[in-house]
Amino acid sequence: MRIPRIYTPQDLIENSLIELDEAAANHVAKVLRMKTGRALFLFNGNTQSHFEANVASVERRSVSIQLGKQIATQLESPLHIHLGQAISKGDRFEFAIQKAVELGVNEITPLWTEHCDVKLNDERLDKKMRQWRQIAIAACEQSGRDIVPVIHPAIQLEPWLSQVNADEKWVLDPRGASQKSAETAKRACILVGPEGGLSDSEVSLACDHSFKAKLIGPRILRTETAALTALCLMQDLWGDF
Repeated sequence: MRIPRIYTPQDLIENSLIELDEAAANHVAKVLRMKTGRALFLFNGNTQSHFEANVASVERRSVSIQLGKQIATQLESPLHIHLGQAISKGDRFEFAIQKAVELGVNEITPLWTEHCDVKLNDERLDKKMRQWRQIAIAACEQSGRDIVPVIHPAIQLEPWLSQVNADEKWVLDPRGASQKSAETAKRACILVGPEGGLSDSEVSLACDHSFKAKLIGPRILRTETAALTALCLMQDLWGDF
């Protein structure tokens, strides 16, 4: 039987008894319906390690966990990847987050771009940010990662371009050309536009900030497919694929 992996944001210490936070407790008790004595792994998303654990008690409003041994892991890629993904409609953005985390991304920044037609007020954006972070956590639980990638606050494209730092930076553009990639890289960055693509001026602006206008195949890809394809290519070039 597969042992469930559960995220909790609190500090974890070997052989200690802890009470789960509300979200984790709900997942254990109501979603997974775990009973006293059931084995699980617990991680807090900050280090490459997780803890062996058992359910100590399940009450109406609380779940206690007995922690055991801390286990070091080596599941993070040597390549640090930052994905700048234009916000898109429907579940495309959520899909991109989930799969990007499974593929080893380290940072994701939601971007407002010229052709982005998603409209969110502050309240709805805050709700979306919580949802996106939860998707990243769930993807870590599923994929075995112990480090939870950072989901940065949504930002306009131009200031984001000015602040990102990487050895290799790609802006995905079907009008671009096949360009030679760096021989080695420890940090990489990918810029992906919305369904309508990035404008010519946005691609030019990215190139002014040392991005390469990258063509990653002869076919035009959906925004979420383009991001995941580029991630796989980068992991194959410099990461752990």
